[in-house]
Amino acid sequence: MSEPQVILEEPFRSLWAGRDPFAAVEALRGEVFRELEARRTLRAEVGGRGYFVKIHRGAGWAEIVKNLLCLRLPVLGAGNEWRAMARLGQLGVDTLRGVAFGQRGRNPAARRSFLVTEELAPTVSLEDFCRDWPAHPPPPALKHALLRRVAGMARRMHQGGVNHRDFYLCHFLLHLDPAPAPERLKLSLIDLHRAQLRPATPRRWRDKDLAALYFSALDVGLTRRDVFRFLKAYFARPLRDILRDERSSLARLAAEAQRLSRRYLRKYAAGTA
Repeated sequence: MSEPQVILEEPFRSLWAGRDPFAAVEALRGEVFRELEARRTLRAEVGGRGYFVKIHRGAGWAEIVKNLLCLRLPVLGAGNEWRAMARLGQLGVDTLRGVAFGQRGRNPAARRSFLVTEELAPTVSLEDFCRDWPAHPPPPALKHALLRRVAGMARRMHQGGVNHRDFYLCHFLLHLDPAPAPERLKLSLIDLHRAQLRPATPRRWRDKDLAALYFSALDVGLTRRDVFRFLKAYFARPLRDILRDERSSLARLAAEAQRLSRRYLRKYAAGTA
C-alpha cells in the first residue's frame, strides 16, 4: 500500500491532531446531500463555520469498467478535484478553497480519499440568479458584465489546460456580499470532480464545455447580441474573425446544445410521467 497523502489546514490541523484523519472525516456530521456506498457528500459546521465534505470510499472495479465501456473516465477519488482547484487558482479563476485533503491506497478500485472545502456564502448559483430574466430582465450593464466575467473564466480555464465536463450555469456561484453590481462581480466555479487537466485543452473538450454552458443558458433570455458579446470576450478577437475561423466549431457546439436540451426534456418528461 502506498503511503497516505494528507494535507490539513486550520481548524482541521488542530481538530484532528493525533487522530486518523480518514476516521475523523467519517465522524463529521451535518446535512447530507449525497449518500452512496462509495461516496458521501455533506455540509458540516466546525467552529461556527460551514464546510463541504466529500468522502470517496473506492469506486470498485464494476463501476470503473462500466465507465470505461461507456467511454467515460471514471472519478476515482477526491484527488482530481483537489488538483483542479489548485490549477484554477494558478490560472486566476476563483473556485473553492480546500482546507483538508487525504488519499490512501494504491488500488484504484479501493482507494479512499476525502476533500473538505470552505463554504462559499452568501452566494447564489447563476442558474437561480438568471431564472427570472425572461420575465424580469436585469439591467443591461449587469448582464453584460456577467457575460464578460463568465467568458473570461472559461477562456483562462481552457487556455490553462482545464476542461470542466459539467460546465453549467448551476456551477457558477455569484457572491452576494457585496450585492452584485457591474463594477464588482465575483464568481466562483465549483464541482470540479470530473475536470480534466492537460498541458492544453483539446478543441473537442473545449467545445463540449461551451456547448454545455450554452445549453444551460438557453432559457434565460439571452439575445443574439448577448451570444456575440460572450464570443468576443471568450476568444478575445474581432467578431468577424471569430465567425469566420470558428464557424464549424460554433455549428457543432450549437447542435450539441440542442441535443443536450432534447435529452434533458426526455428525461424530465420521463420523470414526471
